[in-house]
Amino acid sequence: MQFSDKRNNTRWIIIFASFFIVSLILWNTYSFFQIFKNEERVKMQQWALAQTKMNSEDTNADVELPLKIIQNASISIIVTEKDSIINTRNIDSDIEKNKVKLNAFLQKLKSQNDPIIINISEGKIHKLYYGDSSLLNKLKYYPIALLLIIFLFAALVYNFYKSTKMATQNKLWAGMAKETAHQIGTPLSSLIGWLEIMKANNIPESILVEIEKDINRLQTITDRFSKIGSEPALEKKDIIEETLNSFDYLKSRFSSQVNFYFEATKEPIFISLNPELHSWTIENLMKNAIDAMKGKGELTLEIKKDGQYVRINITDSGKGIPKNQFKSIFEPGFTSKKRGWGLGLSLTKRIVEEYHAGKIKVAYSEIGMGTTMQISYKLS
Repeated sequence: MQFSDKRNNTRWIIIFASFFIVSLILWNTYSFFQIFKNEERVKMQQWALAQTKMNSEDTNADVELPLKIIQNASISIIVTEKDSIINTRNIDSDIEKNKVKLNAFLQKLKSQNDPIIINISEGKIHKLYYGDSSLLNKLKYYPIALLLIIFLFAALVYNFYKSTKMATQNKLWAGMAKETAHQIGTPLSSLIGWLEIMKANNIPESILVEIEKDINRLQTITDRFSKIGSEPALEKKDIIEETLNSFDYLKSRFSSQVNFYFEATKEPIFISLNPELHSWTIENLMKNAIDAMKGKGELTLEIKKDGQYVRINITDSGKGIPKNQFKSIFEPGFTSKKRGWGLGLSLTKRIVEEYHAGKIKVAYSEIGMGTTMQISYKLS
């Protein structure tokens, strides 16, 4: 617990440090932007002063320096007198020739910077409007680009963290499953020996048959757990027959208050599957359906072809699932049961989608009316 707390504290320190660094970069960018903006305004004031010198009636005035300043200015400029445009510089010729576009461009310059007042003579005032330089325009988008890079980096880190966590969980589940199979194996071997002794002592055949069924069942469960974490062998099997075997087994072991219905075509449907894992899938979904009905209601299992796919629909008359939980019910640890671990549907999804390249989803559910879970496999 102490190690976990230290690790969480380290994460928060890294998060706050990253936030502080990003804030510092953004603040410095804003400061640079303001400095450059002020420097450009000084340049425009010098340009206005140069323009005043050029318009001066003093013939002895030194015009060489003002002329250089005017010629070297690269920022878009519009000079007005009493709201009329009298001079432009560094503006696209298409805009200059079009009065509407030129006026629209003037409004854009007004929104970027306050005008510089040029006192030409008594009663004669010009206003100089100028835009931001290409450097300033690029600098505007720098914080956005920085935030986007940070967002993408954070998404990458989160995805890596989530993938690593899921991989760790999968290894843990696989290890637990194999250990469970190993632990069950020892008493199972003993039970098989006791069954042989009972057969030799003339125990009634009906009792032996049921005991043998349950022992075979334990062997199947052990085989299922041993396959978790490894690539299972797939065989060409009739999915109707394999599903019916699991259906009949559970049907005989649940209360008569549950009405079971099995619907399928008479023709076999062959696909590549692992019989033990497919049986586990069907049993998980049927048990969940019976739990949802609290051991009383109707359960229907339907198998049908749908184009290039075979669909298995398991429908119950239980309490239903809220729409906002349609996806979360397949997440590890999610459960609505007081004593549930939330692993059944997660393992079912893994068996269907990872081992058999199929799909599983909630096809229909309504609160108080029931649920239909659907498995889809592509036909071979």
